[in-house]
Amino acid sequence: MAKLRIGGAWSGVLEVELEEWTVSMLRAEVAKRSGCDGVGGPTQMINLIFAGKVLKDGDGTEKLSQLGLRNNAKILASRVSADQSKVKEEFLAEEERSKRLSRIKFAATSLAQRHADGSLPVGDFNLELENQSGEKVQLGSETDQRAIMMGLMLHANGKQLISKQQYRDALEVLTMGEEAFSLCNPKAIEMVDNVSILQIDMVWCYFMLRDISWLTVAGQRLAKAREGLERAHGKESMRLRLLQGGRYPELALHLRLELLEGVVAYHSGQLETSRVALSAAQIKFFQLQVPDEALSLLMGMGYKERAAKRALRMNNQDVERAVDFLVEEKAKKIKKHEEDLQRQQEILEQKQYGMTPLRKAVDLQKLNELVSMGFHKELAAEALRRNENDTQKSLDDLTNPEIYAVIQADLELRKIKRLRRAEEAAIQEITNMGFPRAAVAQAVRTFGTKEEALNHLIGQPNENAATEDVGNHGLGAAGGSGNSSDTITTSSAEASNEGPSNHKEDEQRDVDMEDELTHGLQNADAFSDYDVDVTKEGEAINEYLTLLYSAENDEKNSSRMMGSK
Repeated sequence: MAKLRIGGAWSGVLEVELEEWTVSMLRAEVAKRSGCDGVGGPTQMINLIFAGKVLKDGDGTEKLSQLGLRNNAKILASRVSADQSKVKEEFLAEEERSKRLSRIKFAATSLAQRHADGSLPVGDFNLELENQSGEKVQLGSETDQRAIMMGLMLHANGKQLISKQQYRDALEVLTMGEEAFSLCNPKAIEMVDNVSILQIDMVWCYFMLRDISWLTVAGQRLAKAREGLERAHGKESMRLRLLQGGRYPELALHLRLELLEGVVAYHSGQLETSRVALSAAQIKFFQLQVPDEALSLLMGMGYKERAAKRALRMNNQDVERAVDFLVEEKAKKIKKHEEDLQRQQEILEQKQYGMTPLRKAVDLQKLNELVSMGFHKELAAEALRRNENDTQKSLDDLTNPEIYAVIQADLELRKIKRLRRAEEAAIQEITNMGFPRAAVAQAVRTFGTKEEALNHLIGQPNENAATEDVGNHGLGAAGGSGNSSDTITTSSAEASNEGPSNHKEDEQRDVDMEDELTHGLQNADAFSDYDVDVTKEGEAINEYLTLLYSAENDEKNSSRMMGSK
């Protein structure tokens, strides 16, 4: 037990387990002893100050010892009113929220930068733009690609926050997504609907926050969204209908749009406009209600409820077309999984070739072109790496006998060094198991692999292990120095491949936030933006139709009164 000397709201000595107690436990004990948890407790709380800093609860798992508290530590306890406490909590929550939003923006920027400019992917995946058919697309320049990727990531994260009903945070993230899209050449994205959907999602956040101050800007956003959807989907969604083989994936999206248009019109005093929009939204709401018989039929075929409902909604409740949709979606998922595995293999291959001087990956398409001309794959990859993926310059190098010889020699040297590093790693790993280093080194060099060397060492007698171990500690150090020197000394070409800047890049990454952003994208598909649960929309339609009916009646009664006068 350690003693903590408390002064202020309560003075005395507390005996605590520093390895077990948390800040909240200490605060509760001090509050109890000072009488703050009795009458008037709800209006007061205790602040604990140690070494000039206020002790915070954190995630509730940090122990007092981890915060630097030791035996005989002095702590000042002060009473804080509930109002002060609330202000403090709000300030801390806002500070935490601001940090999180900064992390989201930094991670999205970093991911978009790496995956749009041809840099070597850090993980075993790569973000690529796809159209609704799942085909890879290139929209505009490298800058456009980066802006679009960043916008899509932020939009996906904003939608996740909406699903958690964190509308204020979602609005902040969606605003960042809008800024990202604005950096893109409008011509590059004028025929896609992502920006329009983002605008609708932003207005949905205004509505869920019930913030009437956004009324004017909400109307402007909805007008832009409608214009963008018509440009991307065609008049009355005819282009989308053709692309989707007669399906109706956009119904829920247009329902939300018309609902929000009706709400804006209502609060602007345009009652007739509001009635038309809300009535149109209500018709779509009824269209999207899944019949129990149809749902039961699909679930009887083995489909899960959510997938079955989605298929029926997007196919106008047609069971046969819904089944076709589910079969197609399953085939697409299988194909995408195969393509993802292939892409992972390609990324692993690219990592073997290293990075160009500007830290880009070797272009596999250009590599295959050179290989088809008869050049050895590794030599062609090295030529492309040296020449920033310039096919003509690489071709010149490969057909120049002197440069070709240099490339070949560098590759051989790199292979030798890689083998040495692998060998040294195997030797060190087996040595750590307690075997004498000299015997381990001999076994690894004789048998080639760690497994065979270990089998040999386990099977042979170890009579002079103690003597050999003592004698070889000096040799190990000297040998280790020699091997370390070989590992660290690299050619300029190898330094550009595997230099310390890789580690610097990793340190600058916010891996957790990047995983959160990419998780949202990797689990999405071509119909994710249209897959909306319209329960809240249905409630809002009824609410505003009731308000509209009441307003129209008041208007009629007012007109009658004016007429009677």
